[in-house]
Amino acid sequence: MNDDEELRREARKRLRARASFWTYMGVWAAVSILLTAIWFLTSPGVYFWPVWPIFGMGVAALFVGLDAYGPGRRYHTESDVDAEVERMTRRPSQRDPSRGDDPTL
Repeated sequence: MNDDEELRREARKRLRARASFWTYMGVWAAVSILLTAIWFLTSPGVYFWPVWPIFGMGVAALFVGLDAYGPGRRYHTESDVDAEVERMTRRPSQRDPSRGDDPTL
């Protein structure tokens, strides 16, 4: 596979992640409105229980957003892959604890 195909595949993956994020945001807004309406129609003025599912979905939205737009979204070069393979195949006696590749940590 050439680099152009790989870049296009990665671009499609990123676009899907961003579209999924905005879809999730719409679902989060709709569920929040629905739960608030249920609370308002059944027990207005008492404990606002919808805060908990709204908060939980907000935490999920944070992680979906980080996946779509976060700092981990960078291209991995072949040298990155080669370096990782080298770290994975190095024998434990060859590992250097000062570099943070000690498997016992």
